[in-house]
Amino acid sequence: MILTDVRDYLKSHGQAPLRDMALAFGMDQEALRPLLDYWATRGKVIKLPPGTACGGSCSACAPQTIEIYRWIDSSQ
Repeated sequence: MILTDVRDYLKSHGQAPLRDMALAFGMDQEALRPLLDYWATRGKVIKLPPGTACGGSCSACAPQTIEIYRWIDSSQ
């Protein structure tokens, strides 16, 4: 199920840019947002503030354009 796949991906990575998750799941970013919102409304995921660095070293993207999500629940 895609919801658990998204959960497992974020749990294993800690945090990830929306773009990376969309590539990993072969989905459009717009289709992935409702899945992340599902976990966010349950207090499991947060969307990091604009300008947060992704943690990569490539510096190819302006931080303000990157949408990053972090898994915050350790109980599941």
